[in-house]
Amino acid sequence: MRVIGRLALITLGSNNISPWGDAAETVQKAMNHLSLLAQMPLKCSPIYATPAFPAGNGPDFVNAAVAFETASKADDLLQALHQIEVEANRTRIKRWGPRSLDLDLIGLGDLICPDAQMQAHWRDLPLERQTQETPDQLILPHPRVQDRSFALVPLADVAPDWPHPVTGQTIRQMLLARPASERDTVVPL
Repeated sequence: MRVIGRLALITLGSNNISPWGDAAETVQKAMNHLSLLAQMPLKCSPIYATPAFPAGNGPDFVNAAVAFETASKADDLLQALHQIEVEANRTRIKRWGPRSLDLDLIGLGDLICPDAQMQAHWRDLPLERQTQETPDQLILPHPRVQDRSFALVPLADVAPDWPHPVTGQTIRQMLLARPASERDTVVPL
């Protein structure tokens, strides 16, 4: 009997070496680890080369996305993602600095955590404050997914029709709303 779960959307990024190899090897190995969490086959995007964000904040990145169904609770899934990051020697020294592996839980079905008001607070936070402040709890959907082509391009490969549970926009619509010049910086490896 198949257990029906929520669609988990996860982005992967690396711009540093890990025990698993270079950035591309690290992202691929992390995809393999994520396949163990999925209740169904994992849907994986291609691997992309992307500029560091914010610009000039370290080496360029390798990014990808996966989607899979899971019955896991959001906090349990986040804990599993953090454990994979630990295995890849992820350190959190500088906000948005170079890292061996970054796994972001972008969305989990139609779940809004902790609530729409808190999600909106973090979504609307000015960039200069984003560089200094981090939430002390899981915010879903990811508050800035709609602002980042490096996340939206690979997400469009795995879940183009997933509707953002707050705005109602699909991944495809959010991606098309980004400037073409920004979308064009996300290139397949």
